[in-house]
Amino acid sequence: MWAIRRTSSTALRISSRSQTFSAVTFRASYAEHKIPSSLYMDKTQFPEPSCGTRLLNRYYSYSHSQPTLNHYYSSMAGTKSSGEEDDDLADGFSELEDSITDANQENNVEDENDDGIVSEPELSEDEDNDTIVPKKTRQTKQAFSALFKVIMDSSAGPVQKALDKWLEKGETISRSDISGAMVELRKRRMYDKALQLSEWLESRKQLEFTEKDYSSRVDLIAKTRGLNAAEIYIEKVPELFRTEMVYQTLLANCVRSVQVAKAEKVFNKMKELKLPMTAFACNQMLLLYKKNNKKKIADVLLLMEKENVKPTLFTYGMLIDMKGQSSDITEMEQIVETMKAEGMDPDIKIQYILAKHYIHGGHKEKAKVIMQEIEGNDLKNNRGACSVLLQLYAMLDSVADVNRVWDVCKSNPQSDEYLKAIDAYGRLKKIEQVEAVFDQMSKNFRRISAKHYATMLRVYANNKMLSKGKNLVKQMAESGCQIGPMTWDSLVKLYVEAGEIEKADSILRRASEQNRIKPFFDTYILIMDQYAKRGDIHNAEKMFRRMRQDGYVSRLKQYHSLLRAYINAKTPAYGFQERLKADNVFPNRALAEQLAQVDAFKRTAVSDLLD
Repeated sequence: MWAIRRTSSTALRISSRSQTFSAVTFRASYAEHKIPSSLYMDKTQFPEPSCGTRLLNRYYSYSHSQPTLNHYYSSMAGTKSSGEEDDDLADGFSELEDSITDANQENNVEDENDDGIVSEPELSEDEDNDTIVPKKTRQTKQAFSALFKVIMDSSAGPVQKALDKWLEKGETISRSDISGAMVELRKRRMYDKALQLSEWLESRKQLEFTEKDYSSRVDLIAKTRGLNAAEIYIEKVPELFRTEMVYQTLLANCVRSVQVAKAEKVFNKMKELKLPMTAFACNQMLLLYKKNNKKKIADVLLLMEKENVKPTLFTYGMLIDMKGQSSDITEMEQIVETMKAEGMDPDIKIQYILAKHYIHGGHKEKAKVIMQEIEGNDLKNNRGACSVLLQLYAMLDSVADVNRVWDVCKSNPQSDEYLKAIDAYGRLKKIEQVEAVFDQMSKNFRRISAKHYATMLRVYANNKMLSKGKNLVKQMAESGCQIGPMTWDSLVKLYVEAGEIEKADSILRRASEQNRIKPFFDTYILIMDQYAKRGDIHNAEKMFRRMRQDGYVSRLKQYHSLLRAYINAKTPAYGFQERLKADNVFPNRALAEQLAQVDAFKRTAVSDLLD
C-alpha cells in the first residue's frame, strides 16, 4: 500500500462509513446508494484510511476542495468543474505505454500524426501517440522493404490479392518483416492497409496470433471502422487471448476519441471480467477525466490505492500538469516532492512541464534552474535535451539561448530539432532564421514531410503572412506531399488570422468531405469561435452540426462557443437546456452564466413592472 501520512487539517479525510462502489464512476462516496441496473457494480468495500494517501492529499490540499460525497453516475461523465471552459481537447497527454506501444519511430516521418502542430514533450509517451502496437526493436528498411513494397505497390487495390501473388512466387514472410511493415504503415496512417495485412495474415495462416496481434487488430479496427466494430471483434477473439491488453487497447481508443460513456463501459467490463487492474488502465481514466471531469480524479486515485496500483511517472506528470494549469505552483511542487519520496525522479517530460508552468506563472528563475538541470554540463553530449530547450528558451524570449542551442544542432540536426527550431524562431518572430532552418532542412532531406510543412505554415499564420503561406502550400502540393489534419489546421489558421473566415471555412469543409481522416477538434472550434465573435448564429450552428456529423460528440467547449454567438447577437437561445440534457452535457459555472444571458424567459425589473 502507499504510504499514508497524517498531515494538517487541509489533508483529505474520508468518512469511515462503508459504501457500495461503482467502478464506472469512481466516486469517493461512503454512503449507501443505488446504481442503475445497466451499470456494473463492484460489491467490494473501500479501505477505511483515516486520511487520504500521500498522493491524494497532495493533489487535494489547499486549492482543491475535498472529493464530493455526492454520487455521480456515468450519465454525468461530461461534467466539468467550474472554470474549465478553456480546457483543450488535445490538452497534452496520451497514455500509450511500452507494454502495448511501439515508441521506436523513424525521425523523418513522411506523414502527419495528430499530436498537434508542434508536439511538446508532455504530449505523449511516444512520437506517434495514436499508435497502439506491440513494442518491438527497430527494424532496418532492408529487413522489411520487400513486404512493405508489395503493400505500397498495391495502390488502391486490395492488399490481399497483391500478397497472394507475391506468395505464389515462392516468397516467405517472417514476423520481423510483418512488424516492420506494420510500423511503416502506421507511421503513414495507412491504417486500412495495415488492417488488410492483419486480416490476410490470419486468413492465410501466415502468422500465429498472440495477444499483441489481437490488440493491434482491435486498434486498427477502432481507427478505421469505429469503436462499435472493435467491440464486436473482441467478442470473436479466442477467450485465451481476450486479455487486459486487448481491452486496454479499446479503452485507449475510447479515451482518445473522448467517448466517456464507452470508456467507462470498457473499464467496467474489465472489472466484470476480473482482469488485472493496471496503471495503464487507471492512467487512461485519469486522462479522460483530466479532459472531461476533473472532479473524478480523486476517485481514480482512491481506486488505485484500493487495488494497490502504483502510480507511474505518467500519473504524476498528469497531476503536476493539472496543478500547473490551475496556477497552483505550490501544490505542483508538493506533488513533485511526493513523487520523489516514492523513489521516482522527474524525467525530461516532467521537467519540461514544470519549467513551462514556472514560465507562464512568472517564476522565471525557478524555470531556469529546471532548464539547467535539463541541459547538464555538456549540451553537445546531451542532444536529447535540445528540442526541449529550444521551446523553453523561446518561451523565455531568449533569442541568444535559442541561437546557442541551435548552434549545437545545426551541423547535423535531427528531424525533431528542425521542427522545434522552426517553432522557436517563429515564437520569437525571427522569420529570417525560420526560413533559413527550413531551407537547410529542404536541402538535407530527400523529401519534406507534411509535419514540417505544417509547422512552417503555422509560423506564417501566427505572423499573418498570408502571401508566404499561400506560396508554401503551392510548394507543398507540387512536392506531392500528403495533406492531412495538421496541414488543414495550419491552413485554416492562416486564413483566420488574415481575416478570411469564409475561405477558412471552405477549406475545412472540403477537407472534411474529401478525406477519410477527420480534421482536428480545435480546427472546427477555431472557425466556430470566429463566427461567435461576429454573432453569426447561422454559421456557428452549422459548424456545431458539422462537428457532430464528423464524429465529435458535443462537449462544453462547443456549447461555450455556440452560446457566445447568441450573446454577441443579443438573441435569446430557445431550448438550450433541453439540448444540453439530450447530449448529457452538464453546465459548469461559466456555461450557466452564459445560459442566463440568453435565457428567453429571464425576468428583469422592467418585465416585472410591465406585468
